[in-house]
Amino acid sequence: MSLEETAKPSNFIRHIIDADLAAGKNKGKVATRFPPEPNGYLHIGHAKSIVLNFGIAQDYSGTCNLRFDDTNPHKENIDFVNAIQKDVQWLGYKWSNLYYASDYFEQLYTFGVELIEKGKAYVCDLNADQIREYRGTLTEPGKNSPFRDRSIAENLDLFARMRAGEFRDGERVLRAKIDMASSNINLRDPTLYRIRHGVIHHQTGEAWCIYPMYDYAHPVSDAIEGITHSICTLEFEDHRPFYDWVLDNITIDCHPQQIEFSRLNLQYTVVSKRKLTELVDQGHVAGWDDPRMPTLAGLRRRGYTPEAIRVFCERIGVTKSDNSVEMGMLESAIRDDLNARAPRRMAVLHPLKVVITNYPEAKVEQLEAANHPQDESMGKRTMAFCRELYIERADFEEVPPKKFKRLIPGGEVRLRNSYVIRCDEIIKNNQGEIIELRCSYDTKTLNVNPEGRKVQGVIHWVSARHAMAAEVRLYDRLFTHATPDDGKDGVDYKQRLNPDSLRVLSNCFVESSLATAQPGERFQFEREGYFCRDINDSAGKPVFNMTVGLKDSWVKEQQK
Repeated sequence: MSLEETAKPSNFIRHIIDADLAAGKNKGKVATRFPPEPNGYLHIGHAKSIVLNFGIAQDYSGTCNLRFDDTNPHKENIDFVNAIQKDVQWLGYKWSNLYYASDYFEQLYTFGVELIEKGKAYVCDLNADQIREYRGTLTEPGKNSPFRDRSIAENLDLFARMRAGEFRDGERVLRAKIDMASSNINLRDPTLYRIRHGVIHHQTGEAWCIYPMYDYAHPVSDAIEGITHSICTLEFEDHRPFYDWVLDNITIDCHPQQIEFSRLNLQYTVVSKRKLTELVDQGHVAGWDDPRMPTLAGLRRRGYTPEAIRVFCERIGVTKSDNSVEMGMLESAIRDDLNARAPRRMAVLHPLKVVITNYPEAKVEQLEAANHPQDESMGKRTMAFCRELYIERADFEEVPPKKFKRLIPGGEVRLRNSYVIRCDEIIKNNQGEIIELRCSYDTKTLNVNPEGRKVQGVIHWVSARHAMAAEVRLYDRLFTHATPDDGKDGVDYKQRLNPDSLRVLSNCFVESSLATAQPGERFQFEREGYFCRDINDSAGKPVFNMTVGLKDSWVKEQQK
């Protein structure tokens, strides 16, 4: 059975849609959209919105548009546009239509003119600081701009001249004329247009020097596209009255319903684009696709599957209440997925050499091993076995602790899918460090138990002659604090970066079958965890990124 549940999810947004359909609203149509700003890579928080919007469109036989909110070209570029499209497709979704807010610049301008003609908008000469001062506070009303009562004719002339490029950045803006005493500060004559010179827009080039604000472009774009349910995160709830005001005061047929849900707050990471950009620009991570990043590109490079992310988004649900989601829920989703689908391989991350003294020097056996212990359809592979092997250093203890069930001096252990060996001699260097174990093997124990004695421990290994050298990167949580950007105690979130979030092991050995592993291909390294081959292998040596461990070790670490 697939990791993804077959039943449709249930949440308050779907209840609203069900009620709308039952009442015959929107002529039985359901149309959603996903409107990211192309100023960074998509992250796990966006995945929640993608799964919600595209999932609704799929389940209700509706449509879901991908629309780029490209109204702030100073921070946007075509590379982000392409990355966003790739991420949406990787998650498994196809948009009904691809749009840009810039597709509607002419219509948005025309509606701006209409608002002026209706006495609902005016050109204001106050600068940004003055506008902020005039706006008032949450407890004090604002006061009218001295330019609020300009004539319609003068406002039309000034707005046209703004478009023509006659004024400098910040010299004038177009504002809605609503209510400076409103209890909702978003209705205190919000800005509709601002001037932005000296930038080449990735879609419109230099055609425009005035750009609409998001709160104005958003409802108009929704209405132009015939969106029925405009689903956004909870911080836009106070903006909904302005969303409705815009559509109530322009000549347009469609009036979408805005519905808000709580954003995803994932512990031990940050999902603010500004902060993610800082991490990249300041070199705290190695780019937007660094496997420690919560971006979809980072998660993909780390080995996460789209199925696991979709299941995670369904599991956390959709509510109106802000909540903090444990990282363990995301890790559990990928662990469940890869447990079912990842082929098994053996890799030694901290190698200790073993010489089997009674095994012929020239002999090589090809031993069979299942690719998956619970899925015979995945077939088998062969592994070379010879006189010299590598085992995991932690699988041998000269002075073993209690209940240690691996290799000890004079003790026996089974090599997985192979023979039982006994440790006969320990070889050390001049510093007293163990560099080699000399063992003997029982020739009659290939995948069978020895007679008259019980061997409890089973360890993994690779052939020293046939194994492939590899680099393995072990990833941990990017921050040491569950809510790194909570701002408490005046601590900057970057001070909570985990110095051990990446450990690079450059002297690892993996079984030879991994030589053909493709970039992004995922495996379970037996007894270690789940790994995928990195997309940027160094020359001559493959790199494997750790996706997640076999068990959640973080809880134990926190309890120490």
